[in-house]
Amino acid sequence: MASVHLCGPKVASAAMAKPALADGLRVPASSSARPVPTGRRLRGLVVRAATVVSPKYTSVKPLGDRVLVKSKTSEDKTAGGILLPTTAQSRPQAGEVVAVGEGTSLGSNIVEISVPVGAKVIYSKYAGTELEFNDTTHLIMKEDDIIGILDTDDVKDLKPLSDRILIKVAESEEETAGGLLLTQMSKEKPSVGTVVAVGPGPLGDDGSRTPLSITPGSSVLYSKYAGSEFKGSEGEYIVLRSSDVIAVLSS
Repeated sequence: MASVHLCGPKVASAAMAKPALADGLRVPASSSARPVPTGRRLRGLVVRAATVVSPKYTSVKPLGDRVLVKSKTSEDKTAGGILLPTTAQSRPQAGEVVAVGEGTSLGSNIVEISVPVGAKVIYSKYAGTELEFNDTTHLIMKEDDIIGILDTDDVKDLKPLSDRILIKVAESEEETAGGLLLTQMSKEKPSVGTVVAVGPGPLGDDGSRTPLSITPGSSVLYSKYAGSEFKGSEGEYIVLRSSDVIAVLSS
């Protein structure tokens, strides 16, 4: 009787069965019974999030109310100079407008894109379709995905677009009502701030803008999880739509 040897992870499937005989002829074992080689590693598949535009195309022309934005390069170092792995790099929300569509159709009228080519803009975090064009990351997005125009490196100088509002967030309370000091983790995120700048207002059916009733300098209460947050040289800021402002506060 044939014996079966167990050695490490390679284990024989069973005692080797004798090949069957058919009319006195020995039938070879099926190839499927051959042991599968071990130690082979499957190569990982690299998934590209962006659509790669072939070099044979020399330009990309957005249509309608869309704009093409050349994305700002992700920071690869922290403020302290520590190199960041790719997974830790925050996706940029800033870029330069390099092309615009013909505008929005309202009945028989066409309302042109309000953001000019060359403008430095801030946009929503997950806006648009990512493209690799001329070896550079670009995004095609709707004009409404652009939060505002920023000519400097400080968010306090942001010029909001449409019905968006730039608010300087009030500082968190350091103590409870009973006088207990709060740790950074236990501080409640404030939903109160001061309006720094407002957009020109939403676009009406006739192509005109309706001015916002909220004015710079107003203290406001806003929805807790609304808007896009940014850090500036003078504190924290949030950009949200006027509909996310719940109330105007006064003393």
